[in-house]
Amino acid sequence: MSKILELRENRAKAWDATKAFLDSKRGTDGLLSAEDAAAYDKMEADIVNLGKEIARLERQEALDAELSKPLNSPIKDRPGANGEAKTGRSSDEYKKAFWNVMRSKAPHYDIVNALQIGTDSEGGYLVPDEFERTLVEALEEQNIFRTLAKVITTSSGDRKIPVVASKGTASWVDEEGAIPESDDAFGQVSIGAYKLATMIKVSEELLSDNVFNLEQYIAKEFARRIGTKEEEAFFIGDGVGKPTGIFSATGGAELGVTAAGTAAITMDELMDLYYALKSPYRKNATFIMNDATVKAVRKLKDNNGNYLWQPSVTAGTPDTILTRPVVTSAYAPVIAAGAKSIAFGDFSYYWVADRQGRSFKRLNELYAATGQVGFMATQRVDGKLILPEAIKILQQKA
Repeated sequence: MSKILELRENRAKAWDATKAFLDSKRGTDGLLSAEDAAAYDKMEADIVNLGKEIARLERQEALDAELSKPLNSPIKDRPGANGEAKTGRSSDEYKKAFWNVMRSKAPHYDIVNALQIGTDSEGGYLVPDEFERTLVEALEEQNIFRTLAKVITTSSGDRKIPVVASKGTASWVDEEGAIPESDDAFGQVSIGAYKLATMIKVSEELLSDNVFNLEQYIAKEFARRIGTKEEEAFFIGDGVGKPTGIFSATGGAELGVTAAGTAAITMDELMDLYYALKSPYRKNATFIMNDATVKAVRKLKDNNGNYLWQPSVTAGTPDTILTRPVVTSAYAPVIAAGAKSIAFGDFSYYWVADRQGRSFKRLNELYAATGQVGFMATQRVDGKLILPEAIKILQQKA
């Protein structure tokens, strides 16, 4: 039995024990004593920690699989026949020249010439295709929103997306009667590009050390920084100099339910949120909330006495609420007065637009006094909810 499967089964057993404890210790008023509440919190914390360890092992397993891939293609037909030659930013020449520039203060002229095929408008060099794909994969590990949203690539200018604002209807008419006109109304959503940038300082000693894997370090660190900032904007961005988040007051998801309490959620309110979303969207819908909100939801039951939150026992599948997947993010608001605490819907209607490639630039002189070299990365991206009715929000009472 794999370690991940064993931990999932242990978490499921721990959850069953926790539910039994909660049911047995509740008083006639439905509340726990202070001592029992502390014991329950300890049991629930163990379940949370098991979940985090499972997530860590799954990420480690995915990374091991990626790093175990062969570096070279096997010779299948005859020596020297390795398929079509790569060109542009995919070529071995460009990749080699790119990393030589990253390491060298004064690259040879032939290196610079090789890089002309990937020069961007701001003086940096566009990332080689192989490395750029590695960075996107790392972003998906760091940023849960990219795994749920629709990701597109734009070249220049704003991307105009046509949206049906209202639909026509059919009518009953008498024989030989006039058929009334009923047209669809169309609107447009425009997706542009906002600039996201970060900078890393590396000592000259590390750059000159051949053992140091510069590519892996930059990919991991840039992915962490960019992925974190992206996810924050996709959730709570206000659209001013950054993407518009789903929890934004303007351009965000539609309000589905307003909770009766400022610091609590009931089973009925979650059920109302579920059915506030139109049925065509529910089949691909996902719950998104903060870890602290999941903690509150774990105690809720349906009308049959079953707990709404169900832990997953299958590797690669998320936990569920009302049979729909639930994922957590630190950028989803916590339960508080007036806060939008839960989003439920089909997140493929949120579009993430990447503008061309990500660009790197080496800064030789800025940190020369301290024996360091700077590396700057920039990315242009935007994100918007194309169809607000595809996602519904549960908001706490103000």
